Amino acid sequence: MHLNWTSIVFTVIAFLILYWLLTRYAFGPLFSVMEKRRELVLKQMSEAAQTREQAAAYVEEQKQALQQARKEAYDIIEQSKQTGNKQAEQIIIQAKDEAVRLKDEAVREITSERNKAVAELRSEVGKASVQIASKLIQKEIKEDQVQGELVDQYLKEVGGKA
Repeated sequence: MHLNWTSIVFTVIAFLILYWLLTRYAFGPLFSVMEKRRELVLKQMSEAAQTREQAAAYVEEQKQALQQARKEAYDIIEQSKQTGNKQAEQIIIQAKDEAVRLKDEAVREITSERNKAVAELRSEVGKASVQIASKLIQKEIKEDQVQGELVDQYLKEVGGKA
């Protein structure tokens, strides 16, 4: 086999001219389009990563907001329990105070009624004593009169016999 160097040189030159024409007019715009496409894909990937990060941050923010809301709800419930307990204690204290007040008032009323009854009894006893004394005095006066009459009668008898 024998090599034809002129053919090889013409083929190489033709190849180089074709390569230069393709590079200048075909590969340049093609590579430019491919580079733009590559940049677009990288930009979309970057935006997708940012969106994922924002979504993750938003989810975390929502979790924190939910935890804060739960904590506030728990605090409100605890505060309501404490307020309810305080009110219950106040109501119990007021009820005890009211019971003591009513008891003291009842004791005062009982004492007052007892004192009135004692005073009334004393008054009745005094009246009864006065009536008894007046009857005794009347009886003594009658007895004195009877005795006086007996003495007078005796004196009359003694004086009439003399």
